[in-house]
Amino acid sequence: MDYIALSSTLRRKKMSIFTFEDIRNLFPEENTKTIKNNFTRWLLKGYFVRLKKGLYELVDPSAEFKIPDLYVANKLYSPSYISLETALSIFSIIPDIAAGVTSVTTRPTRTFKNKYGAFFYRTCKKKCFTGYRLMLYDGCRVYIADKEKALVDFLYYRLRSGVTPDFYEERFNAKILKKIDWKKTFRYAEFFNKKTVITLKRCKEYTDKC
Repeated sequence: MDYIALSSTLRRKKMSIFTFEDIRNLFPEENTKTIKNNFTRWLLKGYFVRLKKGLYELVDPSAEFKIPDLYVANKLYSPSYISLETALSIFSIIPDIAAGVTSVTTRPTRTFKNKYGAFFYRTCKKKCFTGYRLMLYDGCRVYIADKEKALVDFLYYRLRSGVTPDFYEERFNAKILKKIDWKKTFRYAEFFNKKTVITLKRCKEYTDKC
């Protein structure tokens, strides 16, 4: 296996982001030690970029397509889905754009930083790891929370950090919130705790008044 064979295979398989195990699976007949030595050399030459330990990106200057940071977020720490401030911003429920990409995971809370920016992951119980779907975002399929779950996740983690959400200060878009499925939203809130449900009721009261 040489660099041309590897890079062309990754492009053909649309694997711009990959692991070392992916390479081994693509070239099962190659010696593992040889693959490691060659890949380390190509990494030093800048043919690939390390996004985190064990996760890499193919550098392709000729490619017109730019990998969206939300897709990178899904790949960096799995299983996870985009939620909280990032998802609320995507749905225009809040006007501010988050400084980093925020996600929810069943794994321990983590933060990663690489050339794409900062990535924040908040841990949750398995029963709360729901309410997301695969969406097309900037040409890539990304796991993103639906509006209802993104809202509940946001409220829960704000409360968990000791902050009581101020819907006026946060400038929540009441017009959009009026159109969400509130029954589903309260069902999600019940997965967490009573404090989240109570805060969600306050959110709905804010929405109804606007």
